[in-house]
Amino acid sequence: MTRLSVGADTVTVMARIVVIGSGVGAMAAAARLAVAGHRVVVYERGRTHGGGVGRFERDGFRFDTGPGLLQLPAVHRDLFVKTGKQTLEQSVELVQVDPAVRHLFADGTDVRLPNASRAGVVRALDAAFGAGAGERWSDLLNRAREVWDATRRPLLEEPLRADWRVLGRDPYPAVPVRRGRLGGLFRRGGADGPPTLAEVARRELGDPRAVALLESHALAHGLDPRAAPAAATVLPYVEQTFGTWYVRGGMRALADAVHERCRQRKVEFHFEAEVTGIVEKDGRAAGVELADGTVAEADSVISGIDPALLPPLLGGAGPWREGDVRPEPGAGGGTPGRLTVLLALRGARPEGTAHRTVVHAPDRDAELAAVFGDGPGLREPCPRPTVTVLRPDDPAVRPDAEHEAVTLTAVVAPHGPVDWTDRAAAEQDAQRLITAAEVAIPELRGRLLWHEVRTPADTAAQTGARGGGVPGPVLAGADGAFLRPANATRIPGLYLAGGWAHPGGGLAHAGMSGALVAGLIVEGKDWHGSQ
Repeated sequence: MTRLSVGADTVTVMARIVVIGSGVGAMAAAARLAVAGHRVVVYERGRTHGGGVGRFERDGFRFDTGPGLLQLPAVHRDLFVKTGKQTLEQSVELVQVDPAVRHLFADGTDVRLPNASRAGVVRALDAAFGAGAGERWSDLLNRAREVWDATRRPLLEEPLRADWRVLGRDPYPAVPVRRGRLGGLFRRGGADGPPTLAEVARRELGDPRAVALLESHALAHGLDPRAAPAAATVLPYVEQTFGTWYVRGGMRALADAVHERCRQRKVEFHFEAEVTGIVEKDGRAAGVELADGTVAEADSVISGIDPALLPPLLGGAGPWREGDVRPEPGAGGGTPGRLTVLLALRGARPEGTAHRTVVHAPDRDAELAAVFGDGPGLREPCPRPTVTVLRPDDPAVRPDAEHEAVTLTAVVAPHGPVDWTDRAAAEQDAQRLITAAEVAIPELRGRLLWHEVRTPADTAAQTGARGGGVPGPVLAGADGAFLRPANATRIPGLYLAGGWAHPGGGLAHAGMSGALVAGLIVEGKDWHGSQ
C-alpha cells in the first residue's frame, strides 16, 4: 500500500504486483503481467531503466555499456507480439551482423566466420586452419545440437523443475575415441566421468586455434572452460545456427523499447526508489518497504536483482526453496565482470570492417588464472587478455561519418579479488586492451581522441551486482553447478526474474525469465511452461 501525502491528506493506492528493479527481465515480466490485467508498479534504485543495458554519451558519441549484440531475437519478438500491436521490428531496427565475427590469433591467423551459415563456417575454418578443421568443428556442433534439443525446453521454456538434479547430467553425447596400442575404442563419459568443455576442445578439435575459438564462447559469458561442462558447446551452436543481431542506435535501444512497451501498458515506474525490505504477511510476500519508510502492498513481488542480495530484505533468510539450487559463488571469489574501454576515434570506419573482432590472448593459461584464479589471494589482471572489439556501422552512435565509436571489452576478475576502485591501475589495464586492439585497428592510438574506462566496480555501482559480476546463461551438467535459482521461491508470492535467476544471463535468457515469472503468476504454480 503506497502512502502519498497530498497536503494534509493521505492517498492510499493498492499495487497488485510490485517489481524490484527495472532490468530487461523484470520489465519483460511487468509488460506481460500488465497485459494480463494486473496493476504493476516498478521500484528502481537507480535513475533509469535497463539494469546492465546501459549507455554512455559524450561529444556526439554513444556507447553501449552492457551487451553489444543480440542472439535469439525470437524471445523479444514474442514479448512484443504478446504485449501490443507494434512488433519488435516496428519498435527497433534489427540488423543481422555479417560476418558474425572475425578472430585474430597470436600466430597471425585471421578468420572471418559468416553469420548463420554452417557451410560458410566450415569453408572459413578449412581455409584458415587447414583441411578437415571445418568438418571437426561441424561434427562438434552436431553433437551440440543434441544438447540444444535435450535442454531447450527445461532450460529456457519451463520453470526450473522441482527435480532439477536431473539437469545435473551433461547431455553432451559420448564420442568414440581411439585409445591404446591395439586401437580399441571407448566412449568418453560413464566411468571416465563427464568431460569439461576444455577437454572436449582438446580431444575433438586438436588445433590450438580451434580450441581457443571454442573456449572463447565460454569465456565471453564469464565461464571457465576448465570447469564448464561439455554442454557449453551449445553456446557456439546457438550463435552459428540462429545468428547474431545488432540494434540500430545500440542495444540500449532495445531496453528503451521494452520500457516504452511497459509504459504503454500502464506499468508505473518509480526511479531512485530503493527497496529496503520485503513485507511478509500470513506466510506470503505482501509488498515492499522503501528507503523513505513507504510500504507498497501487493499480491505478488517480483525481484529482478541478484537473489544473493535478498536475505537482508527478508530478515536474514534466503528466498531458496528447500533443496533448491543456490547462486554459485564462482571460482576464486565471484562471478567474473567486464573491463570496458570506450574509444572515440577520428577518421571514418573503413569499408569492410567487421562489426565484432575477437583478439585472442597469446597465453590461455595465464588469462584463465587471472580471471578465475588458481588459488587463494588477490588476482593479477592478465597482461594480454582476450579482447572483443565492437565497431558498429551505425551513424546513430557517432557524431558524423568522419568519426568512429569503438568498444573494447575483456572478461576480468570481479571487484574484490581485484581492487577495481584503483583508477590508476584500471587505466593501466585499459591501456593493455588498447594495445591488444591495435592488431585489429591499425594506427589506433593515432586516431584516438579520448577514451572512457568502465570497471566491475562501476558495474556494481550501476546494477548492484556483487563485485560487478555479469551472469552467464544456465547450462546442464556439472551436477547443477551452472543452474540459477528457480523463478518461484519458498515464499508464496515472491518470484525471481532477470539474469541472476533461471534461466540465467544474456538478453534472451533474461527475457525468458520474465515470460516464466508471468506464466507462474497468471497460470499458477502448476504451470509447466509455454506450449
